[in-house]
Amino acid sequence: MTSTDPERPVILGVLALAEGRGMVLLQERLAAEIDEVWSAITDPSRLAAWYALVEGDLRLGAEFRIFVQADDWEGSGRVMACEPPSRLSVTSRESEESWRRGRGVAPFDESLEVRLEPDGDGTAITVEVSGLPLGPLAAYGAGWQIHLENLAGHLAGRPRPDSEARWAALVPAYEAQAAGLR
Repeated sequence: MTSTDPERPVILGVLALAEGRGMVLLQERLAAEIDEVWSAITDPSRLAAWYALVEGDLRLGAEFRIFVQADDWEGSGRVMACEPPSRLSVTSRESEESWRRGRGVAPFDESLEVRLEPDGDGTAITVEVSGLPLGPLAAYGAGWQIHLENLAGHLAGRPRPDSEARWAALVPAYEAQAAGLR
């Protein structure tokens, strides 16, 4: 399980390069059955509790709009694969309006794949995010880890922790990984 102790952060992610772009790969074991995790990542009302506001349906071929309040990020996406309860793959792109608010990186296409497997009384989750710009790759690693930790907390009935403190604890470790890629 993740440790949200700012003094001793557990790093769940590995940064990598794929086709000249950045990639974040995270793996964790969640203390919830696979159907519960699937619901938390595909039901818009559940997503709003731990990640983002999503308008639209998360089924194969469907388009959706998303607003990640913690990151002040909004965009749109399409579901590329939906295999309940084991695999969800989407692409997304930040809106021009969101980008103009000062994100610093021009909009780009991002791919997200989530794979779930039963693991005893819990679920093993793998999150792979690709197509990321290399400059802020460490920030994406820390950010996606925080999202995964928020999912684990949501499933356990815990409120969201202080993201700023968590960010400060995680970014240096992800920066060290990113430096090793260049």
